[in-house]
Amino acid sequence: MAPRRFPLLNFEFDMQSRNPLSPANSTSSPSGHDDSTPVKRWYHYVPLCVVVLLILAPHPSLLFVLVDFHLLTMGQTYAFGLHLFVTYTLTFCAFSSLIVLIARDPGPVTMPKPLGSTDADDDLDLTEALMPPEDYSHPSKWCRKCFAPKPERTHHCNICGRCVLKMASKCIGHRTYPAFVHFLTCITLLSIYIAIVAGSALIYAFNNPLTVNEYTPIHEMALAFAGILFTLVIGSFLCYHIYLISTNQTTLENVTPFMILRHLPPLPPGSHHLSDPPIEPELSYEQRRLVKDAHHHIRLYDLGWRKNWSQVFGWKRKYGLVYRLFCGGSSPGDGKSFPRNPKSDEVLARLAKELVEMDYDA
Repeated sequence: MAPRRFPLLNFEFDMQSRNPLSPANSTSSPSGHDDSTPVKRWYHYVPLCVVVLLILAPHPSLLFVLVDFHLLTMGQTYAFGLHLFVTYTLTFCAFSSLIVLIARDPGPVTMPKPLGSTDADDDLDLTEALMPPEDYSHPSKWCRKCFAPKPERTHHCNICGRCVLKMASKCIGHRTYPAFVHFLTCITLLSIYIAIVAGSALIYAFNNPLTVNEYTPIHEMALAFAGILFTLVIGSFLCYHIYLISTNQTTLENVTPFMILRHLPPLPPGSHHLSDPPIEPELSYEQRRLVKDAHHHIRLYDLGWRKNWSQVFGWKRKYGLVYRLFCGGSSPGDGKSFPRNPKSDEVLARLAKELVEMDYDA
């Protein structure tokens, strides 16, 4: 087994491996160079503390309901043990994926080695040596904020202060997106389970008011309400990400229609006034509507739902499924290159042609 490239917990980060969610952020890297990433203050960790508090808050009331209803009232020892096992298994898995989100880098964009480096030459095989070098002169392949190469589907994160590979959302990238979806799944399943357990006990309390503790229905009502609320909120968010995975999109690619402009082929020659590739501010209202309509039909990376899910949750190591169920893990691959949907090229070419024709008419 190959050694790990990064430890799970590392409290010394440089610009390429800093995770802004990690509790260790310093103003200087281990090499002694200052970096421009802001130091994380205590108030930056308030959202994380709120998330942990919301996960742990229902457990005292839940334990009270389980003991009073299933043990003292119903005498259901096996049901009591089953509810404890399911509840704390889901809670443990939720905290496991949350730790991965905090400790793991979302996806560092490593700088290319300089020309003439012997280490780089030793690692090249014949195929890589004959391939032309990557052209970073294209505006979509170079980040103007952190002045570093920007591979495909990479975006700059203002919180991280650098680019993140296949950035799905703030501080969620190629190496943490499966853990993020795993966390949403565990929280949704936990909310559903608590709502069912508390709801069934509450129904029994209404039908048999003289056989239960007078304070137990209050806990049951609060647990059922909280479980339903979190199921609707977090569950809706989870369903949205299931749709994104099934269509092989990130959040930014789904909500930003003008991102497809950077993937257009070279525009037809002529006396049009569009840049190559076009940019959003120079488009007219009709051209913008055309891009937004095309955005609903173009799926650049959609290879079918099976291959799409394999890109996010696939594994090559033995017992990879156990690892996925435990904490979600990270996506396979290098996060820098992705196969394209062959049908998208035709649609992009037609979109470029229609944009130029609209520019002529204007």
